[in-house]
Parts: sequence; C-alpha cells; structure tokens
Amino acid sequence: MAEDQGIPSEPQQHNGNDTAPQVGVISQYVKDLSFENPNAPAVYQWQSQPKIEVDFNIGSSKLSDEIFEVVLRIEVRATADGQTAFAVDLMYAGLIGIRNVVEGDIQAFLLAEAPRILFPFARHIVAQTVQEGAGEEAPAGEIGQA
Repeated sequence: MAEDQGIPSEPQQHNGNDTAPQVGVISQYVKDLSFENPNAPAVYQWQSQPKIEVDFNIGSSKLSDEIFEVVLRIEVRATADGQTAFAVDLMYAGLIGIRNVVEGDIQAFLLAEAPRILFPFARHIVAQTVQEGAGEEAPAGEIGQA
C-alpha cells in the first residue's frame, strides 16, 4: 500500500548510501542539579501557601556533523511571605543524532521536538528532588502540570 502512494517501503539508497532522514535520542543525562531548602525547619511551620514560579529555557549546540546536545534548564522557586521555601535548578540534556535532515528542519527539531521528548524525564527529576528535599508532596505533584 505504501508503494501505491509513492512512499518507498525500504530506505532510499543512493550509490549504496542510506539517504532516508534519521533522528534519535542517543543519551540523556543530568548536567547540573541544585536544590536549596534555606529556611528549613522553620518553613514547615509557615501557614501561607507558597507561590511557585517555574522558568524554562532550551539551548542546543552542535557537537559533530550528526550529533547535537539539547539542554533543558528548569528553575523552580517557591516563596511565601517574601521568603524562599525551596529552590531547584536542573540542567537536563540529551544527545540527539540527526542524519539526512534538511538544515532548516534541524533547528526546528532541536528546539521543539527534542525538548518535548526530554521534558517528562526532566520533570520527574524536579518533582522527585522537591518531594525528597522539601519533604512536601503537594508542590512536587503540581510541578509541570497545567
């Protein structure tokens, strides 16, 4: 059926080389992780609900002709009455292999699709760090969920 629609059923070959576009995650890792709970144990006595702010940044760099690093930086800060309840800063990265993809599509993939793939893993690390570091389950369960 794929051949009926003009879609080749096997990888395209050109002089013995595979020319079909290929993209994949090679590896994922934590580049940097910082957690602060500066007002413990007094924070556990606070009566006001903390305000949680989340900042999210994406960066990418070319490591070789076919390998790129995509870095997600997630910063979460909880404050109440002008004091910090907790702060976590995560730099989570993935090595992305890209072959036979048009140059204009590479950046689109690196800044949109690759972060979408990496984000659930990074969110889990942030949530687990907050839960274990701050000793509270509610804020950790709310991070990254809208």
